[in-house]
Amino acid sequence: MLRTIIKTVFLIAISASFIFSTSPVTAPVPFDVPLKMPAGFSSITVAQNVGRARHIAVHSNGDVFVKLDRLNTGKGILRLRDTNGDGVADDTLKFGTYTGTGIAIKNGYLYASSDEEVFRYKIDAKGEIENPDAPEKIVTGLVNKRQHASKSLTLDNAGNIYVNIGAPTNVCQEKDRTKGSPGMNPCPILETAGGIWQFKVDKLNQTYAEGVRYATGLRNVVGLDWNNQVNDLYLMQHGRDMLFQFYPELFDQKAGANNPAEEFFRVKKGSDCGWPYCYYDNDKKKKLLNPEYGGDRVKEEICAGKEKSIVQFPGHMAPNALLFYTGKQFPEKYRNGAFIAFHGSWNRTPEPQAGYFVVFVPMKNGVPNGEWEVFADGFAGENINRAQYRPCGLAQGADGSLYVSDDNKGTIWKITYKG
Repeated sequence: MLRTIIKTVFLIAISASFIFSTSPVTAPVPFDVPLKMPAGFSSITVAQNVGRARHIAVHSNGDVFVKLDRLNTGKGILRLRDTNGDGVADDTLKFGTYTGTGIAIKNGYLYASSDEEVFRYKIDAKGEIENPDAPEKIVTGLVNKRQHASKSLTLDNAGNIYVNIGAPTNVCQEKDRTKGSPGMNPCPILETAGGIWQFKVDKLNQTYAEGVRYATGLRNVVGLDWNNQVNDLYLMQHGRDMLFQFYPELFDQKAGANNPAEEFFRVKKGSDCGWPYCYYDNDKKKKLLNPEYGGDRVKEEICAGKEKSIVQFPGHMAPNALLFYTGKQFPEKYRNGAFIAFHGSWNRTPEPQAGYFVVFVPMKNGVPNGEWEVFADGFAGENINRAQYRPCGLAQGADGSLYVSDDNKGTIWKITYKG
């Protein structure tokens, strides 16, 4: 106990000493909602109260980079550093004057996105950001109409970056989110949104015209990752809202909460995943025509030919991060499998909300190899409808640890395995 008190006083003293470009994070207190994980796993709170922490990336030296959805003292990116080796961040660098979600590290660069643009920063040999106030602008002028505006991103091994352009609508109705309004056919939004765009990483100031619409028919993708084992892009789609509210003759309260599925896709160039015309019905176990396009929970029509998801999850759980695990710290069953962070949503009402956990999908050669399972739970606390913490970002450390961010209270955890 005395050692703990001394350490706390020491951290507070350090907090008062930083007045220039770096500043310490609030000294963490014990996590007040214990995480539930498989035997052998444990977690530590790396940082807390950092702001609306969206996606995260971890450098090989252990620094954690956090993209913020709201500015923290005028800055939208945090570099969290543990200077004494106890696993807790005690030094913070703040930079970037924009909010957003996407962040990634690849080949000596830190990539980060606002809701309209994508930037990159050179990381030097010592792990420091070169010219943090003058990043290179890779992509500019992307759609930002508030609804589904976040630009999540990932990179392949051939010099390409993939950016989500979410559809600024629920299901491409003539009057958005209006009961009885028909869906537009064809949906004009798909020309500039509702998909994944591919850009070059080494070309500055690219626009839509210079990018490639890599995959389409995707309402909104917050979690995506490049699978290096099979060299393909994978992603999680946020399913549509308002099935029970708009079509009670087709969906009762429970069916509306469970549908449509949150879908896990493996896509290639030219893939069409079916939105807004189609949705995956968890009860019917197939992709069906949306009611706005004449669907009746029986008709498949054009949906039979759309890209099929490889895993389906219950509706309205909001998958916000996807990570393929390549480390060696966790047991062999986790190697090359997929971790998915479910942020929790709102549209299960009046049923209880769901999500607020991290799940694991076992994979073999890029294909699901078993049933998905909850890996880390307990973030919500006692009241599932008023979650204390909401998982948003995932990252893997050089030592094989798994990092999780929360955009409700601004907490970062590091999960390790010791057997």
